[in-house]
Amino acid sequence: MRKIHKLSLAALLLYGLNVSAQQSTIYTHELKDFEKGVDLYNQKQYQAAQILFEKAKKENSEMEVQADCAYYIANCAIRLNQMNADVLMEDFVEDYPTSTKRNQAYSEVASYYFEQGKYAQALKWYDKVDAGSMTNAERERYNFQKGYGYFNSGDKKQAEKYLNKVVNSKEYGSQAKYYLGYIAYDSDDYTEANQYFEQVEDNDRYKEDMSYFQADMNFKLGNFQKAIDLGLEQLPKSNAIEKSELNKIIGESYFNLKQYDKAIPYLTEYRGKKGRWNNTDFYQLGYAYYKQGDYEKAIAEFNKIVNGNDAVAQNAYYHLGESYLKTGKKQQALNAFKNASEMNFDAKIQEDAYLNYAKLSYEIGNPYQSVPEVLNSFLDRYPDSPFRQELQNLLISSYITSKNYKEALSLLEKNKSPENREAYQKVAFYRGMELYTDGDYQAALNLFKKSIAEQRNPRFTARATFWKGETEYVLSQFNEALLSFKQFLQFNEAKTTPEYDNINYNLAYTYFKLKNYDQASQNFKTYVESGKADQIRLNDAYLRLGDSYFVSGKYWPAMEAYNEAIAMNGIDADYALFQKAISYGFVARNERKIEDLEQFIQSYPKSKFADDALYELGNTYVTENNTAKALQAYDRLIDNYKNSSYVSKAIMRQALIYYNAQQDDKALTKFKKVVAEFPNTPEAMEAVSTARLIYVDNGRTDEYAAWVKTLSFVDVSDADLDNTAFESAEKQYMQNNTKQAIASLNSYIAKFPNGISALKAHFYLAQAYFADDLPNNAVSHYEYVISKPRNEFTEQALARLSQIHLKNKDCAKATPVLKRLETEAEFPQNVTFAQSNLMKCYYDEKDYANAVVYADKVMANSKTEDRIKSDAQIIIARSAIKTDNEEKAKQAYAKLLTIAKGELAAEALYYDAYFKNKEGKYEASNEAVQKLSKDYSGYKYFGAKALVIMAKNFYGLKDSFQATYILENVIKNFTAYPDVVEEAQKELDAIKAQEAKRNSSVQN
Repeated sequence: MRKIHKLSLAALLLYGLNVSAQQSTIYTHELKDFEKGVDLYNQKQYQAAQILFEKAKKENSEMEVQADCAYYIANCAIRLNQMNADVLMEDFVEDYPTSTKRNQAYSEVASYYFEQGKYAQALKWYDKVDAGSMTNAERERYNFQKGYGYFNSGDKKQAEKYLNKVVNSKEYGSQAKYYLGYIAYDSDDYTEANQYFEQVEDNDRYKEDMSYFQADMNFKLGNFQKAIDLGLEQLPKSNAIEKSELNKIIGESYFNLKQYDKAIPYLTEYRGKKGRWNNTDFYQLGYAYYKQGDYEKAIAEFNKIVNGNDAVAQNAYYHLGESYLKTGKKQQALNAFKNASEMNFDAKIQEDAYLNYAKLSYEIGNPYQSVPEVLNSFLDRYPDSPFRQELQNLLISSYITSKNYKEALSLLEKNKSPENREAYQKVAFYRGMELYTDGDYQAALNLFKKSIAEQRNPRFTARATFWKGETEYVLSQFNEALLSFKQFLQFNEAKTTPEYDNINYNLAYTYFKLKNYDQASQNFKTYVESGKADQIRLNDAYLRLGDSYFVSGKYWPAMEAYNEAIAMNGIDADYALFQKAISYGFVARNERKIEDLEQFIQSYPKSKFADDALYELGNTYVTENNTAKALQAYDRLIDNYKNSSYVSKAIMRQALIYYNAQQDDKALTKFKKVVAEFPNTPEAMEAVSTARLIYVDNGRTDEYAAWVKTLSFVDVSDADLDNTAFESAEKQYMQNNTKQAIASLNSYIAKFPNGISALKAHFYLAQAYFADDLPNNAVSHYEYVISKPRNEFTEQALARLSQIHLKNKDCAKATPVLKRLETEAEFPQNVTFAQSNLMKCYYDEKDYANAVVYADKVMANSKTEDRIKSDAQIIIARSAIKTDNEEKAKQAYAKLLTIAKGELAAEALYYDAYFKNKEGKYEASNEAVQKLSKDYSGYKYFGAKALVIMAKNFYGLKDSFQATYILENVIKNFTAYPDVVEEAQKELDAIKAQEAKRNSSVQN
């Protein structure tokens, strides 16, 4: 409360100075100047009086007269505030030590200074006074004035000493009691203060001030109703400062009486200390609103408590959380309860806040720490909580619902209690699924095995068994996969799982990989007959069913399956039509084969199988002895598909047609074309061998010898040795004796660097090194293969070589290889592989334009699976961000959100929140952050970045508490991400600077 205003001296009842004018009988008329001076002194004409006293002193030699003159001269100097006044008075005392006016001089000078309000000077002179020689009246004045002087200078002890001496004085008693009452009030001794004030409360002079003091004292003594009554009485008579203080006294008294509706209007009128409220002020008004059910206003007041760290703040944050809950703002409530739970001023509030924090974490997710960690922490801290069983149940469930399987798994590994074993089985399964999605198949397999080992929930045991098989299949462990899929079918719960729909499909593929085509076809047939709604998988099943029959020589059933795939007009319809046409050839229906191949070439001129179709068409015409059309088909292949691996074979076929027709010159031209354009290939070797026959038949052996000498890859004399050496090495390779194959193939290449089988030897050696986990040794051999004209090994060599460079993170080397693979590959999956990795390489090299070009290609491919489409969409989005094209980034992230999983989904949600914040859609932005927090809490980086967005949203919603609290927690809890912490600190500094400006104004 405010300090009292000191009473002015004008209000004090003090004695004036009554200067005696009696003269000694010895005074004569010669003393007229002295007498006139005394008269002027009494009239307060001190300057004129001083002149006359100085004159009288010079003219009269009487010691007594001179002493009196010196006394008055000094007194006049004091009253005229002359610089040497105190010196004159000291001189008077020293020069006239026997003067009767010595003590009077001290007293009157002190009183004079007192009247002037110069209390320090007054005390200095009073200290010289001999109080014992004073009259009673003089002594009362002396004690009061000295007591007040000490009161005014803040020396309460000395003030009480002298004021107590006049407490019963008729003249000074009331004033003394008032000031003694104030001293007691100021010392918080309200009982004594009340006793003094009650004795002077009828005195109008003190009544106004005492009403305020008494209101304040009664408030502090807990007499709230009396404080209210006194405050209301005083309020209309008070000035602005007192009104503010009285409103606080009245409002807080009503607050303490729990009459919150009455408290609110008075609390709101308080203007604070120096125009600013403290945390208690905000708390009381906020709590009053809370008790009235006005939660929005309560939130507004509680939120003004920034940086609070005391019992009041803890209480405020707890009720802030309650207010948020009442208004359905659960994320805000979580933050408030978290804050209250971290303060230990009130243990009960701390526990209740922690309980609410834990429950809300389970319900909506927790952006700061995993939900299981929060629940475990509560149970550890409060083992005897009546809510323990409820929290235990939530804990077990939270391991699943939090979806932060990585952290949940870590916690469960540390706490292998029996009640957690089922949760462990489920979490291990879900974490395995996450790793499978991320492509970490070996780690996924280990977790599926752990899940199966628990045997707690039969349904999850079955599901984990299925995915164990799926992972083994991806790792090319086909026998193990087959066993896992069969085991899955043996579970009674298998039929209740989502995996059951695809079990026959997976079994069929596994049999297919194991080359057990009869079992594969049976399972594919079972799958297609089950009427599944998955059109993509159904289409693929018809294709593989056809392939299984085809490989088994069951061409008519194969054609029926291919017809079903063609009718669906789905992915690889071109492949189905091609295979169907080929099948007609195997059932001696070449006319239908030719018809279907011609239809295929017309319908799918850009198909990867178009060159295959033309080659087969030419071959079929040869079989039908229609060499003219055969030659035309080969020409179409050679002219339109120059990069096809069939070009060398087609030219060779043309040469043989001419050779068999005895058109030797045309044949030789074609043979030499093969040799010139495709040296060191099996076709080139065959061309040389067949050409030799023509030269021999025509007696042109010298010409043959001259031609052969120009060919670097033919050494006729070493041909037998060459073939023998290669056959030996090839045998080791075919029998999967990798170490021996590597040694033999290296030996062959060293002996026959340009040998007949050099191309095949380099390819086999590269494959052997790759299989033996020595990919870098394979590089030079793959490079040899791709340096040669297009051949049967080119595509596979390009794919493997690019794979090695990518594994080595060498995009500079991988890019040209991938570009060739993209244009030369016949298998669609290799094209997709090339395009998706070119997209990633260009992005890594910061060539965002080309990265987007290839991302668009990947997205345009209908055969691209969602995982790769997610990669493409993220490249488009990130490239747009890097190039400040936020509109395109926004669209790309929105598309990504529909297909992404795992970390990419977390990133997409972050940008969803980011763009909504920029558009001022703060509530919608917060919803995106909450979804990220709940469903993708394992991805801490984007979770932390999203919290900064949430803080911006709350500040945009004028909720400064939430904004600052979230940012402070980001700074404290996410030090692993310096860029996020830096951004959070920058936002926090800006908010606090703005809040400091706001709080410096008068609060309402």
